[in-house]
Amino acid sequence: MYDPVGYEPYKQIDGFKNPYNKYGNNLWEPVRGTVSRRNYHTSFTDSTGQTVRDLMVYNIHPDSISVSEQVLTNPIPLTEKTLAEGKEYYARYCQHCHGEGGKGDGLVAKQYKGVPNYAGLPAMNDGHVFHVITHGKGRMWPHGSQMTPEERWKIVHYVQKLQQEG
Repeated sequence: MYDPVGYEPYKQIDGFKNPYNKYGNNLWEPVRGTVSRRNYHTSFTDSTGQTVRDLMVYNIHPDSISVSEQVLTNPIPLTEKTLAEGKEYYARYCQHCHGEGGKGDGLVAKQYKGVPNYAGLPAMNDGHVFHVITHGKGRMWPHGSQMTPEERWKIVHYVQKLQQEG
């Protein structure tokens, strides 16, 4: 039985001479057009200078929204800055469907029926909103691969603000 050896692209393997590299190194460049995975930091410093852990180190199944509602809380402190950033991310990723005020009246929603009005929904907690952004729900597609957990948490703050205003 053969056990394959996994190679890291930027790591030199002792005893291996790469015939395609003039120095014999196996420091391969990543394949053109591939998407690199971000190194999600699991801790950050909040506005008070205190270290907060765990932006998203959760293995919650996409079908377990009720678990997310019970377990997940927003680790990003609610400040004017984070709310402004959440608004910017919302405009970039959400507004085309959910509309500027969260009323489900975005340009895409006019063609893609069924986008909810935040004002017409019961209050959504942090975990619920984060889970839906990450894994999608109903006709909404998942956006977890398009933005970092930190960006999603900031959108959570902004969505909750829209819901309160609605």
